[in-house]
Amino acid sequence: MDSNWTLIRHFQIAAFPNITENNNVFFLLFFCIYMSGLLGNLIIISAVIIDVRLHKPMYIFLCNLSSVDIIFISSTLPKLMDILVSGNFSIPFIQCFTQLYFFMFAAGTEDILLSLMAYDRYVAICKPLHYHLIMDKKKYVVLLLGTWICGSVNSLFMTISIYQMDFCSSNKIQNFFCDIKALVKISCNNTGFNIILYVETMLLALCPFLLSVTSYIKIIRSILMIKSNKGRKKAFSTCTSHLTVLIIFYGTGLCMYMNPPSDHLEEQDVVFAVLYTAVTPMLNPLIYSLRNKEVKVTLRRIVGNKRSVFGSL
Repeated sequence: MDSNWTLIRHFQIAAFPNITENNNVFFLLFFCIYMSGLLGNLIIISAVIIDVRLHKPMYIFLCNLSSVDIIFISSTLPKLMDILVSGNFSIPFIQCFTQLYFFMFAAGTEDILLSLMAYDRYVAICKPLHYHLIMDKKKYVVLLLGTWICGSVNSLFMTISIYQMDFCSSNKIQNFFCDIKALVKISCNNTGFNIILYVETMLLALCPFLLSVTSYIKIIRSILMIKSNKGRKKAFSTCTSHLTVLIIFYGTGLCMYMNPPSDHLEEQDVVFAVLYTAVTPMLNPLIYSLRNKEVKVTLRRIVGNKRSVFGSL
């Protein structure tokens, strides 16, 4: 571990070598993305907390997803905006690994959380009579606590494992944040870690993904068996928003991490990293608020109440 401190005290963010030419434009773009994601997710959290009619497993999961998305977007974009303002591409060793921890924590937690949300929709649509028995308060609270603990422990383990590597070949991170793939690429002794990374990907990425896919296969089969067009439409409307989020999250994540390390793919990796870490958390609250009738009704009620309060003053 001491070699890390003697060889490298800072990393260099090298994803945007020519960004200083248009730094004001890029800063404005990422600032808008960050504020949209932050405010959008805070609105979803507030709506679920305020309206007792949304105190159901589906919306409790959604509230937790918004909390994770805030951590997700806050772990990467503030440093990028600081680079755009200051022009300082250097990031201290400790700050880099702190960023890595929170990014991996958010990514791992969201992986599991999305699979739980898919399972919740499966139970609601395929086993409606047993829904309140299967997804009672005690069970979904335990599931949520387990999800946050699992994400935290996994992130801590992975961060410590990478922290103990020697970074002697280069200090340039080919991304706009301290990403695990970019750090492993510049390490000297990453042979054993590749096995750890493979196991971690299987447990916290592939398994939740397969659970989500299995849940939606069964959901679609059940919906197609409904004879009424109105009933099919209603069933589809309850899960299309979540399915959209799943496709965006896993689609960009797979494109980002399934490509093998290559100098020719570095620019492509950065594009997918922006989509995965910034655009997806920004879109999630928009997708849920636009596609979910109960959320829209709650938001209209909150806005209406605020207008009436201000009108009476």
